[in-house]
Amino acid sequence: MGLLSLLRKLKSEKDREMRILLLGLDNSGKTTILKSLASEDVLHITPTQGFNIKSVQSKGGFRLNVWDIGGQRKIRPYWKNYFENTDILIYVIDSADRKRMEETGTELDELLEEEKLIGVPLLVFANKQDLMNAATPAEISSNLGLNTIRSRGWQIQGCSALTGEGVQDGVEWAMRYVSKK
Repeated sequence: MGLLSLLRKLKSEKDREMRILLLGLDNSGKTTILKSLASEDVLHITPTQGFNIKSVQSKGGFRLNVWDIGGQRKIRPYWKNYFENTDILIYVIDSADRKRMEETGTELDELLEEEKLIGVPLLVFANKQDLMNAATPAEISSNLGLNTIRSRGWQIQGCSALTGEGVQDGVEWAMRYVSKK
């Protein structure tokens, strides 16, 4: 019985690790969300010119291995190099950038069609909710047709990466979803 208990414990610890792919257009707040999760300073952030990788221990006992990939137009074709073994896709949207809502929707649609991401749960962070002109999560969900997604579990979460509000709620949804699977 002792060996069986030890094996179960080792298995559960391994299962408590998540590979998260953090994508979105440039200036949507991906790196700020990552730094917020890691309890780091979020006031001095520069655009990501490639990628950032961080391992963060969550409050739920998961080790979150987060791959934050730059969102500039010239970098987006390289996103596909990071799809392998993704447990959760987090897509960050600048809720206040209404001019780029169509562009972000197109990029998200293309991601959802990727073979290596089929069935991977989607968490959409409607970031920058602290700004006056921010679209609400419901408005973004409607504009992007998120309610039509049937091929995967998904959640939209309003947040402010700067204040941290809503970020932990989204990550907790992701951990609960992965735990159920």
